[in-house]
Amino acid sequence: MKLQTISMGIGDRFGKQGNAQLKAMILAREQGILIAPVWNKSFREHQIIGTTPETVRMEADSSVKSLGWKDAYYVDADHINMNTVDDFIPFSNFFTMDVADAIGEKAEQTDIQAFADRHSSLIGNLSIRNLTEKIKIDSDFLYHTAEKYLFAVQEAGRIYRHIKGRKPEPFVTEVSMDETDSPQSPQELLLILAMIHAEELPVQTIAPKFSGRFNKGVDYVGNPDKFAEEFEADIAVIEHAVQHFGLPARLKLSIHSGSDKFMLYPIIRRTIRKFQAGVHLKTAGTSWLEELIGLAESGGEGLQIAKDIYQTAFGRFDELCKPYFTVIDIDAGRLPDPDNVQQWSGRQYADALRHDQTHPEYNMHFRQLLHVAYKVAAEKGDLYLNALDQNQEVVSRHVTENLLKRHIKPLFID
Repeated sequence: MKLQTISMGIGDRFGKQGNAQLKAMILAREQGILIAPVWNKSFREHQIIGTTPETVRMEADSSVKSLGWKDAYYVDADHINMNTVDDFIPFSNFFTMDVADAIGEKAEQTDIQAFADRHSSLIGNLSIRNLTEKIKIDSDFLYHTAEKYLFAVQEAGRIYRHIKGRKPEPFVTEVSMDETDSPQSPQELLLILAMIHAEELPVQTIAPKFSGRFNKGVDYVGNPDKFAEEFEADIAVIEHAVQHFGLPARLKLSIHSGSDKFMLYPIIRRTIRKFQAGVHLKTAGTSWLEELIGLAESGGEGLQIAKDIYQTAFGRFDELCKPYFTVIDIDAGRLPDPDNVQQWSGRQYADALRHDQTHPEYNMHFRQLLHVAYKVAAEKGDLYLNALDQNQEVVSRHVTENLLKRHIKPLFID
């Protein structure tokens, strides 16, 4: 299965915004940009919300049918490992194999040495097209990179073969290494791609870790010039690996927690155009926040539900933030007092939550806490879901506009 040049992961916590998300893709297509929608949801999200992989497939199929989408679309088993993959296999055609936890675990010594011996031709100063500086790899670096990453790539191979043995239909494969402590250098990425080739993995997207912080739902924190340097080098390395290792021609970078990284979008746009490259951008979680904005602006019961979700989240700060501590930076002292929030108008709530950094009321700490508070909404059950149905028009409008105006247009549309 060949993944399109541009694709976007459109996670939908409660399975209510499929049409609104796909409408953004349709509007982009009308402006000449074809984006493959990839509905994605992780095992953790399913556990928290009480959904199943089948419900994601049903949402995607229903949206595609109701809106007449004729192009390719995908359902992603997001951040799966060998322990969680089986329930996704019947319903997914895109598998994000997360092997970050296996980084640093050593493969068999004979396998490490065999890889180092087999790829000794990479030692030296490699000239890679479009890079002004050569990629430098010495024998120690080659060996130690294999020590660090080979087991993780082998684990990806085991997961891939497990899926392939149980799924006769074609599917897209992604390897994810972003949820780890340190970014991969271009030299490491080149060797990781060599390992992927040796493992005979038909990978179409790879998610490395970049410098800086990709916090949930807020803008990039770091040096954009450093990111630009890394991103361009990584694309050049992928192009080189495709040509020299025989990897899939459509192999491309995947950017996780890619939503709301407005500082980086001009860089991504410029670089993929320079290289005529593709990109996979994951935007999971944004539709959930747009739901809250829509409920707040609807007033009445919807606004009260949004207020109550924040009040509960504030009181359960540690519990809700713990699973996401590596991808959020919340200053509790800058969170608004829940009692004050109870007095807010719908506009005040929406202005604090909407990711408009020019607005004086925008509060990134408020936004990040609510980003990880979807568990509270899930616990409200039908009360929350019915509120979405009752206010679907305004909620859907926000979901579509956020995806199209804040994400797709800055990245892909002139």
